[in-house]
Amino acid sequence: MAILNVAPGGGDVGPLVRALWLAQHYGTAEALRPENDRRLKAIVSKSLAGDGVVTLDKLGGFMDPKTFDDLAGPDAKLDAADIARGLADAEPESRAKLASSLREHADFLATTFDLIDDAHREAGEKLARWIAANYAPGKPLHVIVVCTGNSRRSILGSSMGNLAAAYYGMPEVRFHSGGTSPTAFNPRTVAALRAIGFDVEPTGAEAPKGDPKTDNPVHRVSWGRGFETLEFSKHYADPGNPQDGFAALMVCSEADEGCPFVRGASFRLSMPYLDPKIYDDGAYEAAKYAERRDDIGRLMLSVLMQARGAMRSKESSAP
Repeated sequence: MAILNVAPGGGDVGPLVRALWLAQHYGTAEALRPENDRRLKAIVSKSLAGDGVVTLDKLGGFMDPKTFDDLAGPDAKLDAADIARGLADAEPESRAKLASSLREHADFLATTFDLIDDAHREAGEKLARWIAANYAPGKPLHVIVVCTGNSRRSILGSSMGNLAAAYYGMPEVRFHSGGTSPTAFNPRTVAALRAIGFDVEPTGAEAPKGDPKTDNPVHRVSWGRGFETLEFSKHYADPGNPQDGFAALMVCSEADEGCPFVRGASFRLSMPYLDPKIYDDGAYEAAKYAERRDDIGRLMLSVLMQARGAMRSKESSAP
């Protein structure tokens, strides 16, 4: 609960961010779409201007009237106490288990959905629909993130996907990584994940060498209490990955073009990102790995937020 109000460094995130998070949890489907994120922020900011109280008419259709009434109570106004109570009620158990620095980083990325570009926004909405259609509480739902070498983008994607799933209370959605021509879990990727709080440690075990014949150590990646996986460079069809019924996310153009059919996938989605490898050994190396991590991370958070919202809407409309 305390972290809801705390930014990295210990500062208060302020009433705007708290009200934005509330709208992201309880808002309509339109409120959750990344292309509406800037308008949502503007509306929330304007709503808080003056007395710091939000009324339904100020939200411009971004919240269902019944939902608003349930949150606001008899006075039909959302004040700071109502917003804090609504956020506390929305806190999923799995979010509280996240490492605190990862929780804070996800909190921040959830304020940046306006930075998702059109192509990734469209891909993300398709993935959100697939998750919402196939999700069942307590039953694992698998996603494999695929790039060529399974060394950078795919592991950034699987790690940020697992963070997003726990953040939004859907830890049954499990993200895995794989490649079409495995190499090794790149140390720069390790550093980018550690920088925001992932615990990434070598186990001492060695996976089969990649191509070229490089060492391929196995790492344990943890993102919170009870949340961990083993990561190493592998083919997407490695026996340790799900073999059928999964979604395959193609996050590099080469793997996307060279692997038009992913064996066992029930859903295949193209969402390529520029490889941070092109910045290796240069002054911007760390910054560009962090940029790619966060690009993928904010998309994964948006996807899980939209999937959760779609399922909540479906439940509320059920007889």
